[in-house]
Amino acid sequence: MAPVTYLPGVVPPEDPAAEQAAHDDASAERERAEKVLLHRLRGRSLSISEARTVLRTTDIDQNEAEEIIERFAELHYIDEEKLAEQIIHSHHERKGLGRAGVQTEMRRRGLDANLILEKLEELPDDEAERAIEMAIKRVGQLERFDEQTIDRRLTGFLMRKGYSSGAVRLAVKAALASRSVGRPTTVRFR
Repeated sequence: MAPVTYLPGVVPPEDPAAEQAAHDDASAERERAEKVLLHRLRGRSLSISEARTVLRTTDIDQNEAEEIIERFAELHYIDEEKLAEQIIHSHHERKGLGRAGVQTEMRRRGLDANLILEKLEELPDDEAERAIEMAIKRVGQLERFDEQTIDRRLTGFLMRKGYSSGAVRLAVKAALASRSVGRPTTVRFR
């Protein structure tokens, strides 16, 4: 049998079997994309931005990716508010980072700017006390150094933790003062 040719501009009729196969392929690809995203969510919470990045690695189109993200958000698999609270707990409470450090981590994870501001407002205003507490703990590890070196190292340590410069200055002064209290003055020869 000779192959069928169509006139220019005439659209050939659709093959129902080919149409069904394309639909099945699209469904399988969407299912695979959902599994990829679920696998990543089992490891750690993701922001919407991070979920989009994960779905870009699959072969689904952007509209389907947004539908998946929307569905996962409705099911609370993706919950940015909960993620922000987790970051506050892990970075502020556990690791001792200051406001700037927490804010940097939230931005890095792609959280909404308004959500970040809202969560930072909820943080207690005890940054100076926290910085002093960390500096006093840290100064014990720096006893072998002179005062200028201790000042420089404590300042760098607290700045990397995300504390404001005012809080860092107070903390370093308090740590240096606590270091000299109750210590006999001795002359050390090298």
